[in-house]
Amino acid sequence: MLNNKTIAVVIPCYNEETQISMVIDSMPDFVDRIIVIDDVSKDNTIKVVLEYLKKGNVSPLKLTSNLKRTILPTIYNQADIEVHQKNIEETKKFTPIKILNENPNEEKIILIKHMKNGGVGAAVATGYKWCKDHDIDCAVVMNGDGQMDPNELESICNPVINENIDYVKGNRLIHKSAWVIIPRVRFLGNSVLSILTKIVSGYWGVSDTQSGYTAMSNYALNSIPLYNIYKRYGMPNDVLVKLNIAFCTIREVKIKPVYGVGEQSKLSVIKVTFPILFLLIRSFFRRLTVKYLYRSFHPLFLLYWISFIIGIINMYFLYHLLINFFTPESKTPTDYLIIFIFLTISGFQSFLFAMWMDIQDNERLSK
Repeated sequence: MLNNKTIAVVIPCYNEETQISMVIDSMPDFVDRIIVIDDVSKDNTIKVVLEYLKKGNVSPLKLTSNLKRTILPTIYNQADIEVHQKNIEETKKFTPIKILNENPNEEKIILIKHMKNGGVGAAVATGYKWCKDHDIDCAVVMNGDGQMDPNELESICNPVINENIDYVKGNRLIHKSAWVIIPRVRFLGNSVLSILTKIVSGYWGVSDTQSGYTAMSNYALNSIPLYNIYKRYGMPNDVLVKLNIAFCTIREVKIKPVYGVGEQSKLSVIKVTFPILFLLIRSFFRRLTVKYLYRSFHPLFLLYWISFIIGIINMYFLYHLLINFFTPESKTPTDYLIIFIFLTISGFQSFLFAMWMDIQDNERLSK
């Protein structure tokens, strides 16, 4: 525990038999539960973790699932009953699992096996669900590849535990060694995705959006649809959007970039780039609709859409201007040119005003 608050570390694993022991052995003593989620590994990851379950795995802290709790109805708690029932029913929406512990309520390391491969996002969602159902105060995500320093775990948890921050992300890009340690292609790709994710998520102060070293509060766990988290490598971007829609506060803390530990990362930049871009586009319009239309009708919703509509209309005039420009002895219509310039300026101004309002509205969420 930290400051009498429970800490659980969620470790998504896929073929991590060579590294998972190092990750578990280096876990700080204040961690109350280590949740290992095996995403149908093809190696001996499960076998390695099972060895830990056989020796000294008893925890002094007993935890029971709140799903088994019975709420006696009164005239005032109908909302609580509905939420409790929803938490029970949503279990079916997650990737099917099997808990391999004999006595999970009293064991420190919890081994959960996915019955089918779901992806890293699905594994994290499974771990988050376990933490939510057991009322964990702070749920941390650490990958099973050993590329996250356990010595930085306390600094990741502290804002959640001591300052009631809802979500904390480690930031590798502000570390003095970032440009030297992080491969150039990844540094550039991370920077581009971070810029796009600022616009999409509304968290304009976030710099390292792709960092997976995070801590989430119990409030945040209960505020977002965990079963709907993007199942692949776009998971960090999707979580940010969901947190912003739920008005959750966020902070970044400096962590060191770690590369060259164990196996090479399984992330293929080319393979994940386009799916993440499509995810960002969908997420942007979902955030606009849910947060700024349904939950709090805001002028920026109209301004963004005005700029998009103007942009679509302006494509017609741009097309004709380009046709006339590249056609020999053709004269560019003056009226088309004037309309194009007017629409371009109007659309750009509308977009900038919407973006400015978005920044102003979300400043309160960056702590």
